[in-house]
Amino acid sequence: MIALKILAVDDEPGMRTGIERSLSKRSFNIPEADDEIQFNIELAPDGETALKMIEANSYDMLILDYKLPGVNGLEVMKNVLLKQKQILTIIMTAYASIETAIKATREGAYDFLTKPFTPEDLRYAVTKAAGRIVLAKKAKELQEEKKKVRFEFIRVLAHELKSPLSAVEGYLYLLRDKTNGENIEAYEHMVDRSILRLNQMRKLIVDLLDMTKIEAGTKERKLEKLNFKTILNDAVELFKNDALKKNVTVKLDCTQEISINADRQEIDMIFNNLISNAIKYNVDGGKVDIKVIDIPQGVGISVKDTGIGMTQDEMKILFTEFTRIRNEKTKDVLGSGLGLSILKKLVALYNGDINVKSEQGKGTQFDVSLKCKE
Repeated sequence: MIALKILAVDDEPGMRTGIERSLSKRSFNIPEADDEIQFNIELAPDGETALKMIEANSYDMLILDYKLPGVNGLEVMKNVLLKQKQILTIIMTAYASIETAIKATREGAYDFLTKPFTPEDLRYAVTKAAGRIVLAKKAKELQEEKKKVRFEFIRVLAHELKSPLSAVEGYLYLLRDKTNGENIEAYEHMVDRSILRLNQMRKLIVDLLDMTKIEAGTKERKLEKLNFKTILNDAVELFKNDALKKNVTVKLDCTQEISINADRQEIDMIFNNLISNAIKYNVDGGKVDIKVIDIPQGVGISVKDTGIGMTQDEMKILFTEFTRIRNEKTKDVLGSGLGLSILKKLVALYNGDINVKSEQGKGTQFDVSLKCKE
C-alpha cells in the first residue's frame, strides 16, 4: 500500500469535510503504481494555517481553494514553490474562467477544479495527480539507484586497476634499484609478472568496453549466415596452446553442419569465454568436453570441464560484474571479472539461456542455448 499525504485548504467547513469523506478510508488503483494507493487527508481553514502546516510537515499534494481570506491560494502556492517543496497542487475555485485557469497553471498548479464538483470529479483529478507523484518518486528512486551503482562501479574498477598497477610499480622499483644485483636473468621473473599484470589490465579495459557497448545498445551488429561448426572449431584451435600448457584434452563433439543467423564477433565472444574458462580453471591433465545440441529454432552448446569447480555460494554471484572466484587455486588465473557478465548479456541478445552445474573439486558444466537458426 502506497500512502500519499494530502493537505486540503478551504475556508468552507462543508467543502473540507466533503473532500475528506471523498478521499479518506479508500484504496485507489492507478496504472502508474504497482500497489494500491491510500490518501491521508489533513485540513486547513485558511492560507496562514496551511503555510504553517506545510512548514512543519511533509505533503505530497495540495488541494487548494483559489479565493481564501487573507493569504489566497496563489500566494500559498507561490510560497511553496519558492521554498522548493515538491508538492503537486490542484486549485479549486467557484470563479472559473480561462484567464483564472491559465494564471493558476502558469503559477505552477498541476490541475484545476471548478466548483461545484462531484466526488467523482475530485477523485479523478486527485488520482491523476497521484499517478504523476508516483512516477516522480519512482524516477527519483531510480536516479538514486543509478548514483549508487555508478559509485560502486567506479570503486570496484579503481580497485581492480589499482592492484596490478601497484604490483608493476613494485617490480619497477626493484629493477631500478637493482635489488637482485647486475645479473639480468635474476629479474626475468619480475618482468614476466609485470607483463601478466599488464595483460590483466588490458583484458579488463577491453571487456569493459565490450560490456558498455552491449548495455548501451551502441555495439554494431552484423547478422549473417554462419557455419556453427566452423566457428566452434576456430575457437577450439585458438586455445590449443593454452590447453597444451596445462596438458588439458579438449574433445569436440559436433558432427553435423548447422547454419545460424548471428553476429560473428558475438558468437566468437561466447565460445571464447566458455572454452577459455574451461581450460583456465581446469586442473593439469584435465579434460574439456564440448557438445553441440540441435534445439528447436536454435542451437545449444555444452562445455564440461574436470576443473576446480565451485561452491553453491560462488555460483550465486557468478554472473555479477567484477566478480571473480578468489581462492588459493584461482589466485594466478588471469581475468577481468566481466567475462561471464558479458556472456550472459550476449546470450540474452539471442533470447537464449545459460544453465550452470558445478561441484567443487570435480568440475563445472555450462549449458548455453541460442535461438539463432537461419
